[in-house]
Amino acid sequence: MEYTSGAASWQKVVRRLVAGLLPGRPHRRSGWSIGVPVIAVAAGLLFTTTATTAGGTALREDRRPQLTQLIEDRRAQVAANEARAAELRAEVEGRTTALAGSDAPIREQQDRAAEYRAAAGFTALTGPGVTVELNDAPRLGDQTLPDGATNDDLVVHQGDVQAVVNALWAGGAEAMSIMNVRVLTTSAVRCVGNTLLLHGRVYSPPFKIVAIGDPATLQRALADSEGVRLYKDAVDDYQLGYSETVSTVTVPAFEDSTTLRSATVPR
Repeated sequence: MEYTSGAASWQKVVRRLVAGLLPGRPHRRSGWSIGVPVIAVAAGLLFTTTATTAGGTALREDRRPQLTQLIEDRRAQVAANEARAAELRAEVEGRTTALAGSDAPIREQQDRAAEYRAAAGFTALTGPGVTVELNDAPRLGDQTLPDGATNDDLVVHQGDVQAVVNALWAGGAEAMSIMNVRVLTTSAVRCVGNTLLLHGRVYSPPFKIVAIGDPATLQRALADSEGVRLYKDAVDDYQLGYSETVSTVTVPAFEDSTTLRSATVPR
């Protein structure tokens, strides 16, 4: 049905309202003779307002495609800004290095900073370590869920990833990456639904965590972690994915923001 806001429609409604309210034949008027015109006026006002507001468009249009496009546009914008920031950092580094060739104090500070780059996570490292991979349970299709289980039990949660990360740090990990992104002890691990939010980027399972350190000590720390044990119980009950392998691994350099909120001079 199409509703318009033309003058003719309003004239008909007003005439009917007036006809219903003015005294006519001597017989007693029922409540409907007054109520129907009032309802008609209210309905006409509602339809006219709706037509004016819509302006020829659908008021209940699904906006999910627009949101998806907005997310993609922002993701591309972030990637472009990160690339530009990398170019600027390289330019600053190049000019600083050029100045260091003729300026002894600058060269001294560069050498001093280089001593702490590895400890701060700004250089890639390779060595023996452990790789842990967590994954959601396989899709069940038309099958029913296990007794007492919900869909929430079939996905990897933030606490599961944090349990593995904390256990590896506690086991003496020298360097660590999640989804091939270098993380520090101050890096925040967040989950949105069944996706991982890390340094402003979203990652889908399986989640791969790599740590450099003594493999035996790292594996012992994983075995002693209560959070990891609970996740392994869910692996047995709900078919969640868990793998733990020992090999020579590489952890990339830290590339996120290096903005400092506070700092102390190392001694």
